[in-house]
Amino acid sequence: MTAAGLDLDTLLVNTLGEGQFGPEHWELGTLKRLYYAVKPLIPRRLAVLLRRLYQKSMIPSVDLGWPVEPGYARFLWEVAQQIRTMRRQPVLPFIHFWPDGRRFAFVITHDVETGEGQRLARELAELDASYGFRSSFNFVAEDYRLDLDLIEELRERGFEVGMHGVHHDGRAFGSRAKFLRQAERINRHLKRLNAVGLRTPLTHRNPEWMQALDVEYDLSFFDTDPFEPLSGGTMSLWPFTIGRFLELPYTLVQDYTATAILNETTPRIWLQKVDFINAYHGLALVNAHPDYLKVGHTRRVYESFLTAMRSRADFWNALPCEAARWWRARSSASTLAQLPGAVAGVIGEDGRISIEPLAAMAS
Repeated sequence: MTAAGLDLDTLLVNTLGEGQFGPEHWELGTLKRLYYAVKPLIPRRLAVLLRRLYQKSMIPSVDLGWPVEPGYARFLWEVAQQIRTMRRQPVLPFIHFWPDGRRFAFVITHDVETGEGQRLARELAELDASYGFRSSFNFVAEDYRLDLDLIEELRERGFEVGMHGVHHDGRAFGSRAKFLRQAERINRHLKRLNAVGLRTPLTHRNPEWMQALDVEYDLSFFDTDPFEPLSGGTMSLWPFTIGRFLELPYTLVQDYTATAILNETTPRIWLQKVDFINAYHGLALVNAHPDYLKVGHTRRVYESFLTAMRSRADFWNALPCEAARWWRARSSASTLAQLPGAVAGVIGEDGRISIEPLAAMAS
């Protein structure tokens, strides 16, 4: 127990582990299981419509703050201030969150749900590159024939390739035994593609079962999102460890939700969240789908977002594998010399973070 009577393990289970949503949080209800059982028989247009109706029904039922959930970030800042006070120091030194003192990290991911999405992936990569950004593309291994030439081309151009499961059918987590069988296939495909990360289809997830995956990082969790089939969130704006792998939670609303559910016509909801993430030096991670970006207004919103982000100079545009490896290295480093690109940060009495040369940390 901490001095305040708070069990730290319980706190982390309830936040990062989503334990606050109850022991059955990871289980799909009967109606969802039935839907995923018949989904292969439903035309895609109808499936998209049903998903839209379901997500709109979730708008009032928000268990966490949304699109911004400030609780965990504010808690960590308060903990830092308490530590500074206990040490009777005017500032609290630490290794800054991101390389070269960048204020936050910006990661772009693309889930390629269908063969049509794969066909559009090259165009989307060119769009990202035209704004000076790199991104990752996550492919579904067995729903369509993977274009290995495209995958190699993406890598050669500086993009990353990851996985988006074996089938995009929502049935992988039907039982532990079924998931473990899927995990064996996922691991074979990861090795075949030389990929080190994935996002599960439909962000279905179970942190205990997912320990069977041979990945460096996962992208299936989020800070707050009431619209996903397993809604909730970890409340975290930063990467964190889940057993064997590092979690990179997405922190910006998904493109489909923004435009098809919330009817956004500008990137306002993304940019406001980026400002909040910037204030806490977090991870701004967005997931946009080539399958949906072919729709004119969704693409326009996404392009407007890239335009706005290009005008900033305060972030680190990283691939998921780069962000994950940096965060792991930072977690294990005790001095700046152990982490190339690291700079010293200090938290002052006002809670603000600044970058200062600190001999004590550099030694």
